[in-house]
Amino acid sequence: MGDDRKYPRHGLIMVVCAPSGTGKSTLISRLREEIANFGFSISYTTRAPRGQERDGREYHFVSRDKFIAMRSRGEFAEWAEVHGNFYGTAIQPIHDMLAEGKDILFDIDVQGALQLRKAFPTGIFVYLLPPSKAELERRLRGRGTDSEESIVRRMENALGELKQAGEFDYWVVNDDLDQAFEDLKAVYHAGCNTPGLRPEMVENMINSWRDNG
Repeated sequence: MGDDRKYPRHGLIMVVCAPSGTGKSTLISRLREEIANFGFSISYTTRAPRGQERDGREYHFVSRDKFIAMRSRGEFAEWAEVHGNFYGTAIQPIHDMLAEGKDILFDIDVQGALQLRKAFPTGIFVYLLPPSKAELERRLRGRGTDSEESIVRRMENALGELKQAGEFDYWVVNDDLDQAFEDLKAVYHAGCNTPGLRPEMVENMINSWRDNG
């Protein structure tokens, strides 16, 4: 008789970072549409809700004192201060989703990614690259939404981030959008087959040899 025992799958963390203008948002949206198993981590922030935002949907909106208290207790996997407001990702909900077998896709900056790596070293970390400096600048200018000062700042930030690309597991070059998407999917599927997601599988199979004599 075959072994009909199930091998529960732990969830996977996938982190994607990229310089502004590389096409990360488009690729991440396509991944979310195609891969149903991705869960969503709702971040905490001290800024006020905007427009139709609701507490517990877009963000958990908390006071500055509460955020600082949570940070002091080590409740955040990563956090940052942006324009005077705090943003952070709580650790426990991530552990809960991973235990349920849900995968989590993160779209964060490099500093947040490096913090997450310390908290979740078994995650897969992907850096999305532009094909060249000239192409990145062309894309930024083509959006028509950034001032010259903003473009210069974004290009400088891109250079600073590129210097940390070696901290990531995979590099994907977004020269052709469809090919970059296929490459990202390949990284995800490779990550789904790592031993850490089903740590009991081989041991249970070995035991089934013994059980069946």
